[in-house]
Amino acid sequence: MGFKKVPKSNENSSVEKLSFSIVVPFRNEAGSLPILLKSIEKLNYPVENFEVILVDDESTDGFRVASCGFRVLSVENERKSNSPKKDAIQTAIQHSKFDWIITTDADCIVPENWLLDLNHYIHNTKKQMVCGPVFFKSKSNFINDFQQIEMISLQAVTIGSFDFNLAFMCNGANFTYSKNFFQQLSGFEGNEQIASGDDVFLLQKAVKNFPDEVGFLLKKDFHVTTNSAESWTELFQQRIRWAGKSKAYSSCFGKFVALTVFFGNLAFIISLIFFVFGFFEMIILLILKVISDLLVANQTARFYKIKMKNTLLTALVYPFFSSAVALYSLFGTYEWKGRTFNS
Repeated sequence: MGFKKVPKSNENSSVEKLSFSIVVPFRNEAGSLPILLKSIEKLNYPVENFEVILVDDESTDGFRVASCGFRVLSVENERKSNSPKKDAIQTAIQHSKFDWIITTDADCIVPENWLLDLNHYIHNTKKQMVCGPVFFKSKSNFINDFQQIEMISLQAVTIGSFDFNLAFMCNGANFTYSKNFFQQLSGFEGNEQIASGDDVFLLQKAVKNFPDEVGFLLKKDFHVTTNSAESWTELFQQRIRWAGKSKAYSSCFGKFVALTVFFGNLAFIISLIFFVFGFFEMIILLILKVISDLLVANQTARFYKIKMKNTLLTALVYPFFSSAVALYSLFGTYEWKGRTFNS
């Protein structure tokens, strides 16, 4: 319901161009950064109205910025907290020359009208914080299909929550806000001890204090693409990092959704364990779960024209994967960019 009611962004019109500082925290991304910079070079936007700030978090791969047709500033991360990425963003903001901050990741590709769409949306809505979707680059293997379906579902819930003023989730790879609004929110103050969450905690703080200033830019070609995890071990570590943040959510609705997902998947596993006492009930539960999941995910996939593959196999595997991640995140640690953190 929420997805269908969120306003769709119209085509661009000729309005005054805002200026953006694109912030890219990175650590050992020599293989990915040139691809991102090449996509930024293709942006349909005046080069004098944007800059790229690369924040190096102790990389050891010897990356050097090649000549670009736009302003690129490379700075060292100034560590102050337990969160390298939050420190990197705050470091970049100190060096930025423009009023609008956009964060993205080093392994992303941005669409050519990325800044043009943002400029038009901000002028039309007067929002001070804008969220956008992120999807995975297409690959022909099950682990990629698995992640793509999960990401489509996450984006569906994200988009739908905005219509009810209950937004609690976004993705830092496509996240925009004004510097003044960031300062109004006192930045990342209050969650510096959590390694990740530069996006969701800032969003939840904004929704709590200034709900009318936050919006989601819903447009068919306005989405960033990124790399999926290459192995199940890497994926598990990444999802533990994501799940660990939910314990510190300030959004009660966000916590409710997280618990609903956990118990929904756990119920399916329990039904398998006891299927000898109710095989028919187990099948009915599976069918209801798959149908309800697909109803939510399919409208997002159709809107962004992304194919969902291996949906049934994903439906069977996901409850085990999701439950394992949720339980492990309560007590375990995870690795991120060669470092170990408590979840």
